[in-house]
Amino acid sequence: MNGPLELILNNIRRHIPLTAEEGDYFTSLLKPGHYARKEYLLREGEVCTDFTFIAGGCMKSYLVDADGKEHILTIASRDWWIADIGSFISGTPAHLFIEAIERTETLALSRRNQEILLREIPRFERCFRILTERAFAASLQRNIDAMSLSAPGRLEKFRLQYPYLLPLLSDQEIASYIGVTPSFFSRMLKKRDIKLR
Repeated sequence: MNGPLELILNNIRRHIPLTAEEGDYFTSLLKPGHYARKEYLLREGEVCTDFTFIAGGCMKSYLVDADGKEHILTIASRDWWIADIGSFISGTPAHLFIEAIERTETLALSRRNQEILLREIPRFERCFRILTERAFAASLQRNIDAMSLSAPGRLEKFRLQYPYLLPLLSDQEIASYIGVTPSFFSRMLKKRDIKLR
């Protein structure tokens, strides 16, 4: 086995041990997907039915405010998971859009198949708890950064944490992720003579 399935199994094995049979059972529950650049995995108002693993490419989750402004919450690249977790857990309409930044290959675990998996192999509960805890901690840290770091500080942290994302993202997407307007972002880059790429 190689490629996307081996990648997701290695992701799971970082959290729990798996026998070959358990790995085969888990991968049998996954649905592969392929998304072109700017294609949606999820739109606001739809129900998020899948917890989605990025096997290749990159996606963003974002909300659109009343003025039509995009606010990026998550950028998920290869070997990451993405979902509107509130919608996925509750079955209620999503608040987020999830869109491919570039051509993206995914493996999706539906809520129904997740429940089957947890019944058949209970230790997967630990794996999904760890993934959820890490996502919560990352979200909390972003909120702390938004309140405690200046815009240049948030940009510098982003550049240090995710240098591999810089070539994939437009200046507008980076501005949205660090919480500034595109015009402010442009002025900040020029004033500080920052080169992103």
